[in-house]
Amino acid sequence: MPHDQLDSVFSALADPTRRAILQRLTLGDATVAQLGEPFAVSQPAISKHLKVLEQAGLVSRTRVATSRLSHLEAQPLKEATAWMQRYKKYWNESFDKLDSALATFQATSPQPAADRQNTEPKAADHE
Repeated sequence: MPHDQLDSVFSALADPTRRAILQRLTLGDATVAQLGEPFAVSQPAISKHLKVLEQAGLVSRTRVATSRLSHLEAQPLKEATAWMQRYKKYWNESFDKLDSALATFQATSPQPAADRQNTEPKAADHE
């Protein structure tokens, strides 16, 4: 995926309304009125969101009779996910190293005094 399209996809996904629109489109094609129902915004505002999604390649729009339907185009999401997947490997390896370092630290650290007091037998316990 070219960097400018990747930038457009992430920019489009940055807005919660646009993410909600994409989520709704996973159920099937919809009109601007249907997409705008859950939001307290005007149809022109929804149309602007759709234009951003369309420019990012995430939505296509077709005319069916008198309706104009929006359709989810998932390929750019797949490509963005593949791009992010490389960083998932990096973070997983980093967390594994951190887990290992913490385990080593805990195994070699002396027990704090407060913990030793709780584990040492009390004088009353010996009576």
